[in-house]
Amino acid sequence: MTELVALDAQAVRTSVELAAGVQSADLSRPTPCLGWTVYGLLAHMATQHYGFAAASRGDGDLARWKLRSLGGDPVASYRASAEHVMAAFAADGVLQRRFPLPEFAGGSPFPAAQAISFHFIDYVVHSWDLAKALGVEVEFPPDLLDVALAVARAVPGGEARLAPGAAFAPALPWPGGSPLDEIVAILGRSPSWPR
Repeated sequence: MTELVALDAQAVRTSVELAAGVQSADLSRPTPCLGWTVYGLLAHMATQHYGFAAASRGDGDLARWKLRSLGGDPVASYRASAEHVMAAFAADGVLQRRFPLPEFAGGSPFPAAQAISFHFIDYVVHSWDLAKALGVEVEFPPDLLDVALAVARAVPGGEARLAPGAAFAPALPWPGGSPLDEIVAILGRSPSWPR
């Protein structure tokens, strides 16, 4: 399980590196997340970091998941949120806890490893989203992608993916390509976005 925390931190650090390249003019760019601009994606990502960090401490208050403003320096705000969640997941005893996740299945507490896997796959995919929006490449090491692919394959499909606010859209056909392309296709994004 400690490997999962390390892989999650690696995915989060990648998102921070990508966010560091965001300029003011980029904030209004569209992203592969339908209806979200780069600003909206960063705000969502920062909010999720704070929500998961709270959950890691046993705090299941839905208010922790309310969309946050990024203030006057969106990149610095995003970086602070990333540092916050990485510190929370690295805390002593976190892997023995249960995470109340009010946005998932009515707030039922999840074992730490499962909750962190949710966060991990989100930040692999959201790093890809941000890279696509900025027109840059994102790369992850093979060991990280192997774990991410297993997590992506475990995400339930079916009608739940059509519900309003679903975390992922229905899976798309994968014509071949990189493991990261396969992961995003499984989770409902077109590897060839924006085409």
